[in-house]
Amino acid sequence: MRISTSGRICLFGEHQDYLGLPVIAAAISRRISIDGTYRNDDQVILHLPDLGIQEDFSLRDTFPYVVQRDYFRSTINVLRRKGLVFSRGFECTIHGNIPINSGTSSSSALIVSWAHFLDRMSDNPANYSQKELGEIANAAEVLEFGEPGGMMDHYSTAIGNVIYLESTPEIRVETLTPKLGTFVLGDSLEPKDTLGILARCRFGMEDVIRKVTSFNPQFSIFSTPPEHLTDYRNILSEDELGLLRANVEDRDILLEGKALLSQSSEENADQSFDKHFGDLLYRHYKNLRDFKRTSTPKIERMMDAALLAGALGGKINGSGGGGCMFVYAPQKAEEVAAAIEREGGKSYIITVDSGTRIEDANP
Repeated sequence: MRISTSGRICLFGEHQDYLGLPVIAAAISRRISIDGTYRNDDQVILHLPDLGIQEDFSLRDTFPYVVQRDYFRSTINVLRRKGLVFSRGFECTIHGNIPINSGTSSSSALIVSWAHFLDRMSDNPANYSQKELGEIANAAEVLEFGEPGGMMDHYSTAIGNVIYLESTPEIRVETLTPKLGTFVLGDSLEPKDTLGILARCRFGMEDVIRKVTSFNPQFSIFSTPPEHLTDYRNILSEDELGLLRANVEDRDILLEGKALLSQSSEENADQSFDKHFGDLLYRHYKNLRDFKRTSTPKIERMMDAALLAGALGGKINGSGGGGCMFVYAPQKAEEVAAAIEREGGKSYIITVDSGTRIEDANP
């Protein structure tokens, strides 16, 4: 059985899902695959040649966990609780071309692939849907270890294409089917500063919301219009007010983006759509750069070079402080990729892709 799952980029709603706001994400044509077969014993042997490591354990030895983020064991445990049975071990080789630790969900894609593989190779396959596989992967990666984290990465990589995800008041996933052209992903090769960025973008913003709602209980991050934010000048610092304004503007950019992406494929296939979409991405980027401070000087140089080479817009991707950016480049993708590389980044020409899928299956 060979299973593969895509990575993902966040189009709109970056650093907003933990505030309860929606996100729009797209699966990309960089994937992680698991190619494996049964063994005649209870051993699970996983070859990861891209990382130069091998992991092996017994199906009788999946708990307690022995390493931090022990996702291969945790996924088996989550599936066992759902009733799946594993009487034989597996030997698998895992390959991938998703940039690692760069904000493109390589770990979520790996866990979705592993969950999909285990389901199909169990004694009693449940044939879970893509959405269900995303939920299983979230349980194995986030819930099992009591870590903070939303559902975007798991739903996006599992379901594929472009999704709109709401988490409040309850989880709702909507598949969008825009006709999108080529993107260029740029890896800055700088490590992400996830904890430092979260201190400002999440905890700092949660503190702002507490201050504002104490002053005005009618305030809502979901609905208060941007013109009302001047009411809070006297209780917020200039920096705090800028962060609040950026989040409200990004909320509205997402809604405008959703309306645009929800148009029919025929309507999307024109230059006005491409320009509008690129402009929205760049407006989101400027808020991330100027107020949420998730960019870096190198990423800014990569972005500027990409725009000069013909990209129509783009943004930093993931937690930030390093990692990846991407731009929308339906024309001149090769020139844009070369411009990013001249600034010291690693570039990948990508398109929107499907979610987790069976690549090959032999009975």
